[in-house]
Amino acid sequence: MSSVTYREALNRALADALAEDERVFMLGEDIAEAGGAFKVTEGLKARFGAERVLDTPISEQAIVGAAIGASIKGRRPIAELMFADFAGVCFDQIANQLAKYRYMTGGQVTVPVTIRLCNGAGGGFGSQHSQAVENWFLSFPGLKVVVPGSPADAYGLMRAAVNDENPVLLFEHKGLLNTTGELAEEPQPVELGRADVVRVGTDVTVVATQLMRVRAEQAAATLAAEGVEVELIDPRTLVPLDLETIGASVDKTARLLVVQESTLGGSWGASLTAELMRTHFESLDAAPAQLGTDETPVPYAGPLEDAWLPSAARIADAVRALMEV
Repeated sequence: MSSVTYREALNRALADALAEDERVFMLGEDIAEAGGAFKVTEGLKARFGAERVLDTPISEQAIVGAAIGASIKGRRPIAELMFADFAGVCFDQIANQLAKYRYMTGGQVTVPVTIRLCNGAGGGFGSQHSQAVENWFLSFPGLKVVVPGSPADAYGLMRAAVNDENPVLLFEHKGLLNTTGELAEEPQPVELGRADVVRVGTDVTVVATQLMRVRAEQAAATLAAEGVEVELIDPRTLVPLDLETIGASVDKTARLLVVQESTLGGSWGASLTAELMRTHFESLDAAPAQLGTDETPVPYAGPLEDAWLPSAARIADAVRALMEV
């Protein structure tokens, strides 16, 4: 095992994917010469060449459109959208073309495209460059939605995404890029659709992804000192969603808190809560709780952005309130 940053784990996953399969190539704005806006692709052009790591014009429609065409012709493209927010610019390409092409050809054509999207708040990038937009894509069958929350998962889920025969949207949280964690000497892909039980507990199930997973871990440590044992589950993929693992945890703890970096309406947390109310209602000793952001755009000012994001302290308070019911 070695200690690596989330950024380093992503870089290694991309390098290993390029080395393993000559059909894999990368395209995006500033990913080659500059090594990416967040240095995730640094060194890859020098190692694999300009034909495998391509800088593109500033056109998200062109990036995704080229990736779709290349995949239809047998390549396995990894396309980067510099900020996840920019997915709005090429929404038609993703929602109406990428998601539907395999279905509309009756399975005759696969579109093994991985789209990397740099996601999330906490860096002071302002309202148009700080959103966590994974909820935008929950309603389009044909897409897989992946949200790694640790360096090990960043590596494993990236490798699984590139190997998948279906299009995968992989959200890389920019607030996690410098966080560190253990990575095996010979890391393996992580199965899409299998949640991770990050922390075992008996009193309340907390479900959280990415930055909220990290903050939920901090809250769980605080609560453990008070005698409250949190079972923390990171879904890792939102589509497909591992309802079996989460449901089994709720059966054990009888309480549920979902924490997410977004407003609650139309979110993965709202969908998860509704499904668990349908299938595990009799296991619950209290109504499920949800904690999200304020219903405003992401603030630019540092203190306002900090207040907008759920903190470890707010997560701990939400668990305490749930335990009193």
